[in-house]
Parts: sequence; C-alpha cells; structure tokens
Amino acid sequence: MPDFFADRWQDLSPLAQDTLWLVLLLLPAVITGLSVIWGFRPQALVGALLWRFRWTNLTFVFLIAISIGIGVGLIAQERGLRKGTARAAEKFDLIVAAPGSEITMMFAAVYLQPSDVLLLGGEIYNEIATHDDVDLAAPIAFGDSYLSSPVVGTTPQFVTHLAGNLAEGRLFAGSGEAVAGSRVDLKLGETFEPAHGIGDSAEEDAHAGHALTIVGRMPPTGSPWDKAILVPVESVWEVHGLTNGHGPDRQTQIGPPFDADYFPGTPAILVHANELWANYALRSEFTRDDTMAFFPGAVLAQLHALMGDFRQIMSVMAVLTQVLVTAGVLTGLIALARLFARRLALLRALGAPGRFVFAVVWSYAATLIVLGSAVGLSVGWIAVDVLSSIVTARTDILVTATLDWPEFHLITGFVSLTVLLALLPAFMAMSRNIITDLRA
Repeated sequence: MPDFFADRWQDLSPLAQDTLWLVLLLLPAVITGLSVIWGFRPQALVGALLWRFRWTNLTFVFLIAISIGIGVGLIAQERGLRKGTARAAEKFDLIVAAPGSEITMMFAAVYLQPSDVLLLGGEIYNEIATHDDVDLAAPIAFGDSYLSSPVVGTTPQFVTHLAGNLAEGRLFAGSGEAVAGSRVDLKLGETFEPAHGIGDSAEEDAHAGHALTIVGRMPPTGSPWDKAILVPVESVWEVHGLTNGHGPDRQTQIGPPFDADYFPGTPAILVHANELWANYALRSEFTRDDTMAFFPGAVLAQLHALMGDFRQIMSVMAVLTQVLVTAGVLTGLIALARLFARRLALLRALGAPGRFVFAVVWSYAATLIVLGSAVGLSVGWIAVDVLSSIVTARTDILVTATLDWPEFHLITGFVSLTVLLALLPAFMAMSRNIITDLRA
C-alpha cells in the first residue's frame, strides 16, 4: 500500500504535488476552524473585539507579519543567490589553471575575486589550444583595475563566447582598445589608465601612460563581468613590461595563435570543447602534476550542497522564530482576554454556552494569525526585492529572487500550527469562573 501511494504521488506533476502539499498543510487549520465554530456565529462579536482593541491587534498583526516576512524573504533569497551564481558560471565550461584550490580559482576566474595564483606557460596553453577536441582556449589574465572595475586580459573570441553580440561598438582590435561591461561607467570613445592591483591596495600611477580606449560594450550577463573591462591579453602583458605573446614579426597581432617562447603566462584558461562529452575527457587529460582542470559548475554544486544544509537550518530557525513570536502573541491574547472577560462572563450568564465563548476567543486569535500571515506574505515580497538589490550590488551577481512554493508551504504550515496553539487561550477563557469575572 505505501508503494501504491508513492507511485501515485510520483505520477503527479510538480504543480499538482505543490498544490496538494499546500492543501494538506492547511487542512489541520480548516478542520480545527470548522470544528470550533460549528453551530455558532461568532463573527459579529469577533469583529467588535477587533475594532475595540484595534491598536493592540495591529501590534500583534505587525509582529507576526515581520516574523514571517523576514523568514520567507531570507529563504527565498538563498534560492535566488544559488540561481544567480549558477547563471553567472554558465559560460565557463572548463577551467584549466595551475594546481591549487579549485574554489579559489573559480572565484578568481569566474567571479573576478582578487587572488594571487601561479601562471600557466605558453607550452601548456598551446597544448590545450591545439587539442583536437578544443573549440576555444582563452587566457584569462587579471590583476589590474580601473576604479571599482577589474581589468581582464583575454581574447576577442572569449568576449563573443561570454556575451554574444555586443550591445554597441565593436570588439577590440589593438592593444590600446577595450570592451566595457554593461555596468561600467565609461562611454564609447572614453579613455582610461588601469591601476595595478584591485581595491584599496591598487597602485593608481603604476601604468601611467598606457591609456586604453573603450570601443565596445557588452550586453548584460547578470554576472560580475558586467562590471569588468575586457582588454587584449597582449595589453596586460605589455603594460607590465613583458612580451606580448607573439614573435617579433607579429607584434601587432591580437589573439591566438600565441608563440610559446613569448608567452608570459596566464592565471587561467577557459576551455570550450566542440562536443559536450569532450569536456570530461579534457578534464581528465589536463588534471595532472602541472595543471588542474575542473568544471566550475561542479565546484559550485558542492558549495550549493553546503548552502542546502544551511537553507534547512534557516528554514527551521524561521519556523521556530515565527512560533516563538506567535507564542508571545498568544500569551498577550491570554492577557488581553482578561480585559473582556467580564463581557464574556455576561454572555455566559445570559445563557451563552461555554463553547460559544471558546469559539469567540479562538476565532479572534485565529483572525489575528491569518491576518498577520497574509500581511507577512506582502512583507516577504518587499523583503525579497530589497535583499535582492542589496546582494546584487554587493556581489555584482544578478539575483532575482521571488517567493515560491517552499515559502507558501512554510506559511501555511505556520498557520496550521499556530491556530492549533490558539486553542489554549480559548480553553482558558472558557474555563474562567463566571461569578468571579462578573464581580470584577
């Protein structure tokens, strides 16, 4: 029998599974509500209590809404960050670098985070570039910057591979030209001088006299490369007083082929195979004593697995936080119920059954919980947009997080749990002594 239900569940579409799971999570709240108010109409009295203590009620709704909004906003943001980092690494099929940390090199070559790494020589580059299965082998040379934009040396073929057709202008064709990312604050035709290094330690005048002119602009890629300035790798070598990768008879050439004897070295090489299966063969072939080949997507998947564990922890913490907030609200409701205990006692003295009082107090508490959850959903939408903007600005990775089924499941589960907890103040109100409350 369990296998039968498991098979039927797997036959459902993802949308049907999510919808059914939402209904199952909400079902306890619905059953509880129908059981409590069956045979009674407490709505009018509940509405009067909501209006009579409106400012206190708004405070309770606000606390629940903030708790839910921040909780689901953070969880959705984590999912958006995973999607954003994966999207930023899509164009980086295989990276070959000197042996070391794959994570360090991935952050340096894919996400342009400053790092000191060893260089690969010209013989290794030519071995990769001339391989029968390699369609593109592009050196990636970093270490310079202009203001907050990293200046990266590479080839025209890499620019096309990364961004496709340019949004405006053309590819660089000489060592004094550059292509700007979509978010670089330089216009076509403007010139700049790169600084040596990145960040606060950058030496502004180290490359004085080596001006570069913006001749093209890439379309948005949703990655840190939108803030980068791409220049010929020959320009990076020349500005540091090195040979430019070509022999004396080809000094003005831009891009491959490179002469191994005049190749100063590159921190990383992007490799794109002509067939998907060839990437795995290339990774195996160039994982050896003098080179390290890895898939950025595989390294990122490992980091995402760690983030997945972190996400589960965040989900549990979000639920616990919401339950604690609601427990505080319910405690406040117990105290608040004492304020209108005399009114409830008068109803019972006039013949209202205890279950009616139970239904009124529970409905009152459940209304605050549902309203707080609904407002919390709106707060979550706002929190997601604000957090996405902050993360995008901080990381230069386009993060477009939205609330999805996991957050809706979390909210419905929270509603069901807390309306069950709301039975406690309702029971306490029903159990109060009528005579004592009337005398009070």
